[in-house]
Amino acid sequence: MPSLSDRLKSLGVKVGARDLLPPQPRKSPAVRLEETLSGRPYSTHFGETFVVEQRFPIGQTYGQATLQITASLEALASWVGDERITRLPQEAFAFIDTETTGLSGGAGTYAFLIGAGRFTQDEFHLAQFFMRDPFEEPAQLAALEEFLSPCQALVTYNGKSFDIPLLTARYTTHGWQPPFVGFSHIDLLHLSRRLWRDRLASRTLGNIEASILGALRSETDVPGWMIPQLYFDFLRSGDPQPLSGVFYHNAMDVISLAALLNHSAKLLSDPLIFASEHGVDLLSLARLFEDLGDLSMATRLYIHGLEHTDVIENRIPREVYLRAIERLAAIHKRSHHLAEAVSLWEQAARFEHIQAHIELAKFYEHTQRDYEQALYWTQTAISLLESDHFTDYDRRILSPELLHRQKRLLDRLSR
Repeated sequence: MPSLSDRLKSLGVKVGARDLLPPQPRKSPAVRLEETLSGRPYSTHFGETFVVEQRFPIGQTYGQATLQITASLEALASWVGDERITRLPQEAFAFIDTETTGLSGGAGTYAFLIGAGRFTQDEFHLAQFFMRDPFEEPAQLAALEEFLSPCQALVTYNGKSFDIPLLTARYTTHGWQPPFVGFSHIDLLHLSRRLWRDRLASRTLGNIEASILGALRSETDVPGWMIPQLYFDFLRSGDPQPLSGVFYHNAMDVISLAALLNHSAKLLSDPLIFASEHGVDLLSLARLFEDLGDLSMATRLYIHGLEHTDVIENRIPREVYLRAIERLAAIHKRSHHLAEAVSLWEQAARFEHIQAHIELAKFYEHTQRDYEQALYWTQTAISLLESDHFTDYDRRILSPELLHRQKRLLDRLSR
């Protein structure tokens, strides 16, 4: 009987290592990493990693913002829910952004480039820790830990969901406690969504830079989706030149975080001044302060927003306008300022806002005892509910209450 080796040979399969080509060493690149990226090897107790550093003077402008924390952080701390932030000097904040081998964040995902920035007394210090080879990860993480040693707070953009859990996993893999355990954490993605979701279709950091900070990147930048492949190409070829765009992208992300933190703090510390250009921004801030429980500031912002030129000239979405009226009217109702609430409900009712009709029906029935007016607003709401603007779900939720109120009012009027 032919052996397994003979059968493989008959199929054209070569057995053994004699005919295999020797492994090809990676070619030495024509341009060295240090020359391309203006960086240097950095020694730690766990070996070498590679670091690129830049320093910017305190107060340097970045678009319409500056690299400095000049505004009060009190309102920002309230939004984050961490009052420790109000007591921290700007030197305590670390701005973190990672570039990774994948976007899934799984166990096999590495942060091959970690950008970190922090303030000193007279400058903003940006350091980018680069893993030239996966074997350098312990040294890269040790270098980052050393850089973060003066800090007590993190500032990221989607870092709560991605960057920080990924870094935590990498430290844990090596049996280390992450250096940022117990830090305060400000994730500016969540704040940006609250502040600008009604004005900007996209709230990526690059779009926030351009639309809010007024800062534009150079042609050196590369899109985020290309970055993992550019790193894998570097590992195969050793050519560092395509990485220039990756390092630029990461550096701009970190610098933007510092500028955006100061800009956001200004907005929250004095919103009537710093958000007055756009009516929709005033309304977004009003809702944020309402959620924080500062109804006085929320009321002022709603009023200024609803009186803004953007609203008068119909330059904001109707649903944003009606939602603001509804929320301001609710504040007035809770404060027993019913005349102001009724005026707002009547404004909204002109735009066929069904909740305004319901509130007016309640007001005339229970407060004014004017059952004819209450019946009018109830029946108008029932008619609206039959229009194409409402779904079957809306009808199932709202119809029983409206029909019950209509019956009750008709009984009272008949008596």
